[in-house]
Amino acid sequence: MATAKKDPVLVILQLSGGNDYLNTVVPHSNPLYADNRTNLQVPEDDVLKLNDDIGFNPTMAPIKEMWDRGNVAILHGVGWEGSNRSHFRCMDIWHTIDTEKIGEEGWLGRAIRQLDPKGENPVTAVNVGQGLPRALVAPGASVASVADLNSYGMLTAIEEKDKRDRMLERFKKMYAPALGQGPVMDYLGQTGLDALRGADMLKTAPQMYDSQVEHSNSPLAKKMKDISMIHQAGLGTRILYTEHGGYDTHASQATAHPKLWNEVSTSIQDFWDDLRENDADENVVMFIFTEFGRRVKENGTGTDHGAGGVAFAIGPRVSGGIYGEYPSIKPEELVEGDLKPSMDFRQAYTTLLEDHMKLDPISIVDGTYEKPQFIKTNGT
Repeated sequence: MATAKKDPVLVILQLSGGNDYLNTVVPHSNPLYADNRTNLQVPEDDVLKLNDDIGFNPTMAPIKEMWDRGNVAILHGVGWEGSNRSHFRCMDIWHTIDTEKIGEEGWLGRAIRQLDPKGENPVTAVNVGQGLPRALVAPGASVASVADLNSYGMLTAIEEKDKRDRMLERFKKMYAPALGQGPVMDYLGQTGLDALRGADMLKTAPQMYDSQVEHSNSPLAKKMKDISMIHQAGLGTRILYTEHGGYDTHASQATAHPKLWNEVSTSIQDFWDDLRENDADENVVMFIFTEFGRRVKENGTGTDHGAGGVAFAIGPRVSGGIYGEYPSIKPEELVEGDLKPSMDFRQAYTTLLEDHMKLDPISIVDGTYEKPQFIKTNGT
């Protein structure tokens, strides 16, 4: 449990491209699953069964082990009404909360302002990866972004500036069309300064890191190791963010999707083993999401963009179990061939913000939402 000595920390893993819900949490006993997945179905004997109805993809054995320890929550049918199957728009909604128009502030950016209202710590939030996720962007929110922590401390001042400038240019190209040059350039000015301030702090993390856990060699595993280093360095970082791509499986899903989840599962296992070994896990919650699920019926070799998806919360502070209901896959209950969302994503955010991070969620998610109780409270 988080204590006064250890502030709560949130780790976000974004699965980019639209993860296939049905082949991640498999409704193995439902004959309609096999009917819709002639080529792509996970054989029932291979499913890592959680109960008589659902189970994990067989590549998710490390996550199944965490499930057995009570440290994994499955959030069924996460999304919102009126999802439009656009990667950009749907991810933008997850990042900015606003389902009606292009949002101007990231939900985590708002959280950062509550955590560090004076902007005193430039590494209150850190993105590990290229660019800067829009979820972290808000005026007054200090964020650092680092692509490779091990090389970060070896950059010369000129290389640092060049790398920072490239990151800011990517950010400008991504968001200026939606928000306008003025707000983006104002934010970039602040972000550039914060990036320089944060760089000196992040350089120290690898030297302070000491672990016997061998992380696997996938790109995601390296990112998760960097997150572990930053968390264990004690820099006051409260939000850590990274992304794993490749989930837009319109074709070749039979080979691509299991590979993706093998990378996720082993990377996550290594991350939590590392934290446990160093007594650094008890105040951390990991949240895994994707912009949308995929169509119920396969297209032959893959699946197309859908709606309702699945999210996960992982960690010792998580009250493991199933939250919400698996959306019906009966044809008459689908929405244009898609699973109908059964849990608003802002419900999950509210739980993370209020029950874990101890923040006021209403001003962040723009309203009051019923909370799924997947975070332990009062020692339970």
